[in-house]
Amino acid sequence: MSNFHSTPTAAPHSSVLNESGEAMKTSKTLSDNSAPMLKLHNVGKSFGNLRVLKGIDLQVRHSEVVCLIGPSGSGKSTLLRSMAFLEEYDEGEIYIEGQLLGWVPENGKGRKRAAQSQINQVRRNVGMVFQQFNLWPHMTALGNVSEALLRVRKLSADDARQRAMAMLDKVGLAHKAAAYPAQLSGGQQQRVAIARALAMEPHIMLFDEPTSALDPELVGEVLQVMKTLAKEGMTMVVVTHEMGFAAQVADSVVFLDQGQVVAQGTPHEIFHNAEQPRLQQFLQNYLDRNAFWQDTKEVSPV
Repeated sequence: MSNFHSTPTAAPHSSVLNESGEAMKTSKTLSDNSAPMLKLHNVGKSFGNLRVLKGIDLQVRHSEVVCLIGPSGSGKSTLLRSMAFLEEYDEGEIYIEGQLLGWVPENGKGRKRAAQSQINQVRRNVGMVFQQFNLWPHMTALGNVSEALLRVRKLSADDARQRAMAMLDKVGLAHKAAAYPAQLSGGQQQRVAIARALAMEPHIMLFDEPTSALDPELVGEVLQVMKTLAKEGMTMVVVTHEMGFAAQVADSVVFLDQGQVVAQGTPHEIFHNAEQPRLQQFLQNYLDRNAFWQDTKEVSPV
């Protein structure tokens, strides 16, 4: 678990993140269950001759929040999608709650793709939130959240409505239950998407850059919902460019570059004590890009 009580070691990238890098979860105790919720061993993925994932090893424990950071094209989203078998990884193994995802042995001579029913069963307890909201435009917020409860979980209409309303209330949108996506802001649409995933009662949530399609003013409302989920003990893997969120909320931060894990550690280790030159460069570029108040024209901040 991250620890920000000690004084950070001076580093080129530490000054800005100090303000947003105070731990929010110092009181949270991670589960010590022997089997991890999610385990990746030597995972690889290629698109044609291009290897986009190279020997990824990662474990996510119950109630742990892991943030994946890195430059565009580093393989973050491909890795996250592989965790739900939305991308078919080519090498290695991914286990969800101890069950191999996507593949089965084939006559002792390798493996073959598992039946779709088996894949669905293994990932039954995985929820995913995408960059785009993917809401049905012809359904209300309530309809979007309840649809899978009716069709997949086979709940009665009353039970589906009750659970859907509870999830909309959880993300602060019970008053928008009758609104259609076109009547909602981007932040509200993404919160409906989170409610839809939560309604299926997942054991682990995967977030693929959930704020990247939002206007800057709307990012905070989505991040606040995610912070609440983290404090409640939801197991989460988050691809994000929001370094402040990763510093505040993550138990572990993984930095990827060119399809490989370059660094992994607590937020303190990654953001304040980075040793790898590539990670230092990435963080410095991030700070340079976001430190708009340090403009060379000496424009005073408002």
